Order: sequence, then C-alpha cells, then structure tokens
Amino acid sequence: MASLTIAEVNKLDSEEFIETFGNVVENCKLAASAVWCHRPFQDADELNQTIADFLDDLPQKGKEGVLRCHPDLAGRLAMAGQLTAESTQEQKAAGLDQLAPEEITAMTNLNRQYKAKFGFPFVICARLNNKEAILSGLTDRLTHSRQEETLAGLEEVKKICRLRIADIVTSQPSPQV
Repeated sequence: MASLTIAEVNKLDSEEFIETFGNVVENCKLAASAVWCHRPFQDADELNQTIADFLDDLPQKGKEGVLRCHPDLAGRLAMAGQLTAESTQEQKAAGLDQLAPEEITAMTNLNRQYKAKFGFPFVICARLNNKEAILSGLTDRLTHSRQEETLAGLEEVKKICRLRIADIVTSQPSPQV
C-alpha cells in the first residue's frame, strides 16, 4: 500500500478512508468508519489514538466481537492461504509459516482450548513476537479470566493497529492551519 501523508489522509472521503484503513483492525471496517468523522488528524499517532479510544469505549460484547474478527494464528485460514495480506505478512514475520509438525499440533490444540474457554481466537501482535513467544503467550493467557483476556487481546489489537497505520501513513505531520 502506498504511503500517505496525514494531509492526504485528512482529504479522503469516507469510502476512501474505509477502504484504506478498513483492515488496521483486522476485518473490522467499523473502526475506520467510526473514526473518519474525527478528522482532521494531526498525525498518525492521533489517528491511532482515536481508533484505540473507539475500541476502549466499546462494551464488553463489542470488544469480544473485535477479537472474533481475527483469525487463528497458524490456523486453517493460514494453511489455506486465505488470510488478509496484512495477517499473512505478520504471521510470516513471526515464523508461523515455518512451524514444524509438532508445533502445528501444539498451536492447533492450544487455539482450540483457547477458543473453547473464551469464545474468540487468541490475538497477539505477531510482528512483535516470534513463534516461541506466541506459543508461550498462548499457554500463559489460557489462565486468564474472560474479562482479563478480553482486555489483553484488545491491547494486542491496538499494537497491530499502530503498526498497520505506520505502514500506511508517513510520519510527516500535518501542516498547521
């Protein structure tokens, strides 16, 4: 995706904005749609914070819904090549495309346990982790309560969002008007 300045971002109409930022929160165009009206943004940090505030303000069920928009790590969609372009790159960066058979089995079993307990997939910012840390985090986070895990997952969504926005928006600040 081509880099945009924040001034260019602020000029996008709602459809262009949603098309451009509709996957900074995985498969959740609603987040982009909800924050478009908060333009103009001073910089990528303000855009990111506006999306983070939107996510924080969601009720518990809404937060869980955002987490359900994420695919299983190294799961069925990854194996079938059906992830979003962003998720494909992120999982590859973490080495999840190079799992040994026993690691695939462990990941599949842990993903299954996690979803059975919480009702949504395990979310972690793959770009900031490697496969060992992801497997460890999945095991550790299985001990959380549903509310604790919803908040932990949402914090990971915000990390993913921040990195995806940084991929789209150049760090050039908006000129003062």
